[in-house]
Amino acid sequence: MRRTFVLVEVSKSASRRRFFPKRFRWNSAGFPEALGFWEPHAVRGVGTKVFSFGYTQGISVSDTDSFIEEVAEEVRRDRLYHYMRRYGWIAVVVVLGIVGTSAYIEWQRSSAMNSARDTGDAILAALENDDQAARVAALGTISVENPEAQAIVSLIAANQAEAAGDTDAAITQLEAIAANAVLPTEYRQMATLKSLMLRGSALALDERKLGYEALTTPGMPYRLLALEQLALIAVEEGQIDAAVTQLEALRNDSEASSGLRTRAAQLIVALGYEPQEVNELPVGSGN
Repeated sequence: MRRTFVLVEVSKSASRRRFFPKRFRWNSAGFPEALGFWEPHAVRGVGTKVFSFGYTQGISVSDTDSFIEEVAEEVRRDRLYHYMRRYGWIAVVVVLGIVGTSAYIEWQRSSAMNSARDTGDAILAALENDDQAARVAALGTISVENPEAQAIVSLIAANQAEAAGDTDAAITQLEAIAANAVLPTEYRQMATLKSLMLRGSALALDERKLGYEALTTPGMPYRLLALEQLALIAVEEGQIDAAVTQLEALRNDSEASSGLRTRAAQLIVALGYEPQEVNELPVGSGN
């Protein structure tokens, strides 16, 4: 009668591998006799484990292989649990980071919307006053953390101050916006243009020209409006031909709006000239 004994060892270090008899048979003296040898697999990160299956009678080679497969499955399971215990916290941190970032972004978006809504409500409440001075005073009490939103409030306040006849207060508001380097170029140049227009003849002619010329750089948002003001200054200086030339250039500018072209044509007629035929150009968005 044949007896079989299977002993399996899984070692952490490959240098600690040992050969164990894979199958035994009992000889006539009653001692086990090895039939071939089996080299155990070294599994990184897993401590030494010994699986032994007691000797049985009449076990086949296929049964022995099934035992080894079960051992290998157990090793794989232990290795998975080991990795989960060792590196599982990384996955938890990543998930918490994603959730936390999403929550923070949503909170920021919600806060910005609420702030914009509150600012709009405050502006509407200020403009509901029938008295212009009361409107300006109410707008002056609005304080917003966002620089761009605060610039919009200041522009509205300057417009209301101008309507109330307080030109100095309007110019003060506009100069503060123009001097704020934090604001985008569009806000600062709009404030500069309106400030120059409000000052009018109170400002020296050369100083006005320099102010408008600084806004005529290609690509500037209010370039065409500044060129229109320069044409008016040319008329003021008596340079009619130069003014007409500038106005015709405005009418043929591809970025000029229909309103700006109409104003330029009307001024050319008022100066005693006949407007030339405008080239077939698309109508721009400039005022």
